[in-house]
Amino acid sequence: MEKNQELEWAEAQRIEIGVDLVAAAKRQLQFLSAVDRNRFLYEGPSLERAIYRYNAYWLPLLAKHSESPLFEGPLVVPFDCEWIWHCHRLNPVRYKSDCEELYGKILDNSNVVSTLGSSCPRETEEVWNELYPEEHFNFNFNPTGEYQEDALKALSGLEKYTKYDLVSAVKRQSPFFYQVSRPHMDNEVFLQEAVARYKGFLYLIKSNREKSIKRFCVPTYDIDLIWHTHQLHPISYCKDLKNLLGMILEHDDMDSDRTKGKKLDTGFSGTTKQWEDTFGTRYWKAGAMYRGNSPSPLLLNSYSGSTNLIKDDEVSSKECQNIVHLPELKTVEVLLEFVEVKNKPEGLKGNFFVQFMKSQPDAIFSAKRKLSILSETGVKQVASFQCEPKGDLQFELICNRSSSIPITRTSLTLGSISLPLHDILVPTSKLSMERWLELKPVSDHVSSKPISLRVAISFTVPHPAPRELHMFFSREPSRWTSFLPSCTKMQHSKGWMQVTDEAGNEVISLQLRDSLKEKLGKNPILTSKEVIGIKMSGESSLLAEFVKTGWSLIDGQWFLDFQKKSSEDDHLFKLVGKRLVKFFQGSKLDYEPKNCGKHNHDSDFVTAIEFSAEYPYGRAVALFDLKFGVIKIKEEWMVVPGIMTAFLLLHARKKKGYNGLTVSEENLEVAPVPVSVHTSGKEEKNMNLTNLSSTNTDLKVNVSEGIEVVPVKEEIFSSDCGRYGGDGVSKENITIPLKEDKFSSHCGRCDAGGYTAGSGNMVMSGGCGGCGGGGCGGGCGNIVKSGGCGGCGGGGCGGGCGNMVKSGGCGGCGAGGCGGGCGNIINSGGCGGCGAGGCGGGCGNIVNSGSSVGGIVAKSGGCGGCGGGCGGCGGGCGGFGHKTAQPNEGNNQSDAITA
Repeated sequence: MEKNQELEWAEAQRIEIGVDLVAAAKRQLQFLSAVDRNRFLYEGPSLERAIYRYNAYWLPLLAKHSESPLFEGPLVVPFDCEWIWHCHRLNPVRYKSDCEELYGKILDNSNVVSTLGSSCPRETEEVWNELYPEEHFNFNFNPTGEYQEDALKALSGLEKYTKYDLVSAVKRQSPFFYQVSRPHMDNEVFLQEAVARYKGFLYLIKSNREKSIKRFCVPTYDIDLIWHTHQLHPISYCKDLKNLLGMILEHDDMDSDRTKGKKLDTGFSGTTKQWEDTFGTRYWKAGAMYRGNSPSPLLLNSYSGSTNLIKDDEVSSKECQNIVHLPELKTVEVLLEFVEVKNKPEGLKGNFFVQFMKSQPDAIFSAKRKLSILSETGVKQVASFQCEPKGDLQFELICNRSSSIPITRTSLTLGSISLPLHDILVPTSKLSMERWLELKPVSDHVSSKPISLRVAISFTVPHPAPRELHMFFSREPSRWTSFLPSCTKMQHSKGWMQVTDEAGNEVISLQLRDSLKEKLGKNPILTSKEVIGIKMSGESSLLAEFVKTGWSLIDGQWFLDFQKKSSEDDHLFKLVGKRLVKFFQGSKLDYEPKNCGKHNHDSDFVTAIEFSAEYPYGRAVALFDLKFGVIKIKEEWMVVPGIMTAFLLLHARKKKGYNGLTVSEENLEVAPVPVSVHTSGKEEKNMNLTNLSSTNTDLKVNVSEGIEVVPVKEEIFSSDCGRYGGDGVSKENITIPLKEDKFSSHCGRCDAGGYTAGSGNMVMSGGCGGCGGGGCGGGCGNIVKSGGCGGCGGGGCGGGCGNMVKSGGCGGCGAGGCGGGCGNIINSGGCGGCGAGGCGGGCGNIVNSGSSVGGIVAKSGGCGGCGGGCGGCGGGCGGFGHKTAQPNEGNNQSDAITA
């Protein structure tokens, strides 16, 4: 902050508020959570009945008690009435006018407590029953008889009632809990910062009124939570805001359209600029931004079926750790912006940007990404990612400068610095930082003054990270079990499935086999099927056994049940033990796809949903990606039963086919699996890409309108769906950078035009397509450790590529079209690569050759390569001149980045 900005912030913090907003915000979060578990209050007859009870019974009772207390102690508000009262108070101007019109004064909450916070509502119930003998104090959410009447019609017959549209008010407030229902929201440090930011928000509004500036100020969700909390204390809110502004501040929640250029979008952009100009700090905050729309509900009515939970020998986290040991993994959400750079070397011209990464290995975030600098580009880019709360973040200032070769640029690193996360995440920290950092020079371009970079960064409070496990078939249980004498018999008998964690560490190996018993004479007979596992310690144990209608897991502590009553919901099967978990086809609730939805096939996914009194509408606890063998697990207790369920599902799917999700005894295959994946990276045999897995760090936040959001992802073993925009700029000002892909199939990216055609199997290889304009053309065949296909500055990308093994790419034009397909290429250079014009016919077999890029030969070989408009680079290519590359040498290009 500059001196004047520090003074502005200090002035904002002197705003007086007559409520303990931190404690009240925590109570509000608890109440909203309880309402969300009783969603019958969101719509329908129950909501209408609650509105009637609020007007007919609660407000008159509150008026009587506030005029002359009916008994000592606070009044307890019925749960349904409290929800309607909550939504009414969030229109503070209308609530004030309604109360004054109906009862002559504002009805406050100063002598009222929630049903949730009251251990004994007996006195309130006695008064209620005396005043309203025909109406129960507790809400009957399953009305019969007289409750079936139209409550809104009955409302019109009351002497006193608000004509404010409370149904619409409830509809607007119902999605709010999803935005604030995150693990860090009730953290003391987070809420204290939220109160300080709320005062800053009010200060901006005060400043606008004094200068007669009309601006629709839009809060972030931490500020909005505190603003709601303040409004729930109507007398204090009216007094505080009149003292500050001379009026009651309206709370306009009518707009929900976040389209670019609309009221919310322009309001947020204007608020962001005003905040940053006034206080000199970033307006965005990690964990406080818009999360996207609430997930679609799984059930319309709360689950009330019999659970038949197993009471004895309940699974504990400790028992699960004895089977599968996963070290503790925590995560933080990070928002990062590079604001300004100063003291750049004189005379150095080019595009400046910052590359950032974790300097130590991180199981969640291991990408290397770049971000623009606001002062250089005038474009506000904010990176959003998650990482472990340890180690250092490393920043490198890089300049892309023009080369002597017209079509290339060279990258020059000017300086770097490491930022220890501990300095920001210590318990007393505000979990954010914005300051100038002096870079350590790493090049010959040394300025007279040290280069400095202004960095703004914000974190959430660390919390347990969801676990991501990867499963793939192998003939042997693992590399480490081959040295264990106890495993010698088993490892050569049947196919094994290995399970690894996020970092690739082996967790357990599993095998499905026949269960044998011995008769007299020692002749074995088949009785059933069972699953055995080999732990990291080398100890083997029986983990599951088929019993009648399902599978008994972990010595009967869980039962995977495939029997389903016809009247039940559309779940596939259920897991019963300490908890009830039902499995549904597709990605549900929190796992509901928000991007590239049309490329997600529901038949590839199964979501595990827990049902309980606390979660009657269900909560997602795990997602199984059956195509790539990935399990995402939110809760530790779900790790072992989740692994076992996924293992059985993958076996059943392998035998029965694409939709073989019923894990019965008949559709399980116990024969050896003909797939062997050696994870050393040196050899791939019988590779089946459906067994490879996808890992990424899901975007959990969408920074609001007017800011380019750069969600940072790293994908390994993945299939990617194409997207628009060169370096990945998609619509609605959201920037998605190019990903770092390993072992992956990759469909092109286009600035304009359509997506590329589908790609075949690709292993450690380049992508397909990728055009500046026009359409992306044909698909690619099998490509192993090879270059990509296509890649044009403009025009269309042409035909598909055949098999390529450890070879260069096909195509790559500055403009014009890429022509015919390429044949088999082994250990060879690329095809095409034109500055302009078209690339002509296809290429024949190429063996152990060099490459040509953009008409510039580097260890030569390759096809085509035109500097300017050529009618076409001719037919198939035979031999190649210049230096021939040696086997496995591949492409030998310089460090230049093709423009």
